[in-house]
Amino acid sequence: MIVTSQPSEFSELLEQARRAGRTVGLHPTMGALHAGHAANVRRAALECDLAAVTIFVNPLQFGPGEDFEAYPRDLGVDLELAEAAGAGVVFCPSTEAMYGRSPLVTVGVKGLAERWEGARRPGHFDGVATVVTKLFALAGPCTAYFGEKDYQQLVVVRRLVEDLSLPVRVEACPTVREADGLALSSRNRYLGPEEREEAPGLYWALLAGKRAIEEQGVADAALVVEEMHRAVRRQPLVELEYAAVVSPEDLEPVDEVSGPARLLIAGRVGLARLIDNVAAEKEDA
Repeated sequence: MIVTSQPSEFSELLEQARRAGRTVGLHPTMGALHAGHAANVRRAALECDLAAVTIFVNPLQFGPGEDFEAYPRDLGVDLELAEAAGAGVVFCPSTEAMYGRSPLVTVGVKGLAERWEGARRPGHFDGVATVVTKLFALAGPCTAYFGEKDYQQLVVVRRLVEDLSLPVRVEACPTVREADGLALSSRNRYLGPEEREEAPGLYWALLAGKRAIEEQGVADAALVVEEMHRAVRRQPLVELEYAAVVSPEDLEPVDEVSGPARLLIAGRVGLARLIDNVAAEKEDA
């Protein structure tokens, strides 16, 4: 495995692979890698000739008072996990290498980035879109793998690629969970023991909404959301921020579920702010 912190070397390594007729899979991350990341890297390595991983804690996507300084960082552990999962190249630049002077050009995705996480973390998706655009520019033609746990991010990146005609195919990777349903996240390490016991409540709430749609035939999205709220209230340490039923393509809230939908949820459990989602679909009667 080759590790580089230099943008030009990263670009050249991937270009060399393509010149040799090899396909490139890219998994962008902020480090603090876990089994979910490992699954995505393994998929990239299985489906492409060269799996490349980027590790960069992007300051542009953190707002004032968020956990940029506290965000977990352990490059040695991350490199071991990436190599074991099949990464051939890892790019771990400094902030200076990525941005140099403060960037005068940023990238934004209107509409899609303004609801849900965008409303609660102003500027977050501008930071995501900017760094992803830079990483895609450095990587060149490739298949990029993004986890479904950050569903809004996945939708934003897909639209970014479409609107800017970038030579990248975006593949969604299923959310990897603990045995009790908690979605794997770098921020799970903020949870204390009691908080860890209740944190899966967000997922259980999603499942309650999914059952309402798929098993009970509930079409009224407001009733589905209320079912999710009711489930969260059983976990007193979980502070719900939002629960929603949205269109999978544009993230707009729906009033009536008549086909595929996405259930979104976010909440705080102690110091950890967690998000999750599941797909749901109402079959025709």
